[in-house]
Amino acid sequence: MAGSSSMTPKPVSPSRPTKRFTLEEANSALPLVKRIAADVVKTHQQVFNLRSEVASAGTKDQAAKESQYNRAVERFQGYVAELKAIGCELKDPKLGLVDFLSRFQGRDIYLCWKLGEEQIDFWHEISAGFADRQPVAALRA
Repeated sequence: MAGSSSMTPKPVSPSRPTKRFTLEEANSALPLVKRIAADVVKTHQQVFNLRSEVASAGTKDQAAKESQYNRAVERFQGYVAELKAIGCELKDPKLGLVDFLSRFQGRDIYLCWKLGEEQIDFWHEISAGFADRQPVAALRA
């Protein structure tokens, strides 16, 4: 079995995207983002499960389990790359939490969306997180 570093997918370390979205643009991107985020959540769980299976696999099953694990990690990384190509940022692969960089009153903010939400209804400061989400209605005031 390979070293422990091959057992853990590369962390999702978001770099700030260069695209800035209006609320309308971000909501327009949601149909595609929703599908990708659903794949992210599903594949993240598969990676987690397969990591456990690889750790407990007997020598007979080891190579097959490692191969399955590696394919799942590659799929996961591909989905993250797809989100990045759209211009948004995956914040939590377990929840399907995605942020879209935007501007409000001359400063960068994040429009915040989570898998299961119909549209983008929340935002937060760049330095804040999910727990500090505020309704987007505040952006219009």
